[in-house]
Amino acid sequence: MNSIRDCFVTGKWEEDKDAAKILAEDEELYGDFEDLETGDVHKGKSSLDTQTEDVEEEVKEEIDSSAEESAKKKHLDKKRKLKEMFDAEYDEGESTYFDDLKGEMHKQAQLNRAEFEDQDDEARVQYEGFRPGMYVRIEIENVPCEFVLNFDPHYPIILGGLGNSEGSVGYVQLRLKKHRWYKKILKSRDPIIFSVGWRRFQTIPLYYIEDHNGRQRLLKYTPQHMHCGAAFWGPITPQGTGFLAVQFVDGTTPDFRIAATGTVLDLDKSIKIVKKLKLTGFPYKIFKNTSFIKGMFNSALEVAKFEGAVIRTVSGIRGQIKKALRAPEGAFRATFEDKLLMSDIVFMRTWYPVSIPAFYNPVTSLLKPVGEKDTWSGMRTTGQLRLANRVKLKPNKDSLYKLIVRQKKHFNSLHIPKALQKALPFKNKPKTQAKAGKIPKDRQRPAVIREPHERKVLALLDALSTVHRQKMRKAKEQRHLHNKEHFKAKQKEEEEKLKRQKDLRKKLFRIQGQKEKRNQKSSLKGPTEQLK
Repeated sequence: MNSIRDCFVTGKWEEDKDAAKILAEDEELYGDFEDLETGDVHKGKSSLDTQTEDVEEEVKEEIDSSAEESAKKKHLDKKRKLKEMFDAEYDEGESTYFDDLKGEMHKQAQLNRAEFEDQDDEARVQYEGFRPGMYVRIEIENVPCEFVLNFDPHYPIILGGLGNSEGSVGYVQLRLKKHRWYKKILKSRDPIIFSVGWRRFQTIPLYYIEDHNGRQRLLKYTPQHMHCGAAFWGPITPQGTGFLAVQFVDGTTPDFRIAATGTVLDLDKSIKIVKKLKLTGFPYKIFKNTSFIKGMFNSALEVAKFEGAVIRTVSGIRGQIKKALRAPEGAFRATFEDKLLMSDIVFMRTWYPVSIPAFYNPVTSLLKPVGEKDTWSGMRTTGQLRLANRVKLKPNKDSLYKLIVRQKKHFNSLHIPKALQKALPFKNKPKTQAKAGKIPKDRQRPAVIREPHERKVLALLDALSTVHRQKMRKAKEQRHLHNKEHFKAKQKEEEEKLKRQKDLRKKLFRIQGQKEKRNQKSSLKGPTEQLK
């Protein structure tokens, strides 16, 4: 409507085409005139009249515009109040302690601003302290001289405060997960740099995992896609503090990645991390289910500590340590579920406690000269030292794969006592027949030496039997082919027969359906219609 409003007479036209303006200009130009046909006299408006009319119209427009503005303002105020009421009602149910605290702080800040608005900064600082955004001057004590001498104003420094309990050093437990973008896996006893709270330091962690029975078992490497525990010697940090770990902080590493992330779990000096230790021994005397084992311990005192411990053989026979023997040193008596063999290896699974290295090295990169702050390097890993000094890794001979040659074992035959054989049912009794002895020479059949004529007859019979076998084989093949063709013909006849039966069944069903339709139509008609 707005796009076509100016196309009509009442719309706003151009100045040279607007009818109202053209008429006003004509009245100003020509003034009074007389209509000759009717005799009426038309008088034009004077300039004073037109001016008064213009003033009245402007006053009316101003009054109308002020009224519209006031009405609009009232409407907006009403909407704003309704929105505030709705927000207050809506937020009341979900307001948290943080929201309440934030509101109180905001109110307090407004009160402080209104109260201390006229005072200077020095007086305000004495009452309310340093406000956020103010420039302050800080004096730090016990700072190394290198920090002042090598100060670089272009290098940012973050200041933070420590609590009273965070000044001591002890054992810290973490929940740690290797970062998925870090290309290597982390190894226990490799130095790593932790950023925990306000500190950056290098330490040697031990990674472990907690079993279902609460045992903290040492891990040589961090798991690939799951959390594990870590323990190190470092500054005491409150529980729940997040941290991240990096392998290096020097600027020479091209592919920098975050190595691991996690949180601080506990501050416990009694943490006990254990690793698996297998002790092996060999039997040197066997008495039914009792055996004497040597090579597992070095003294009778060690045996006494492990009396009653569970042992096993590689073949799976379980046993128990009973008592130490006088000789040889470290040998003991043990009982087993079954009789051992001299070739069996006996072993016992034990857990050995591991001590956490007390190594804590703060990162002092800010003490380096200007331009060398990225060159700080702490303790290096064994791999880095080996690479720097070009030392080849000597493989352990016991860890190399060897060709295992096993001797074939010959077990004794099963011997069942005669008394037990009598008690067994007949089907379980061993049915062994005595071996037939040699036939004496007088009972052996003598060799037959044929005459030349008999040999010719035998050769002819062999030839005839060969020909007969060949004929029988050919006849069998022909019979097989004939049977195959006969089976195909029979199958074809059967298919045709089934097809005929199917067509006949369809024809019968069609006739039966037509008959049922006729009966249904006749039943729908009345008796009078049927008589007609």
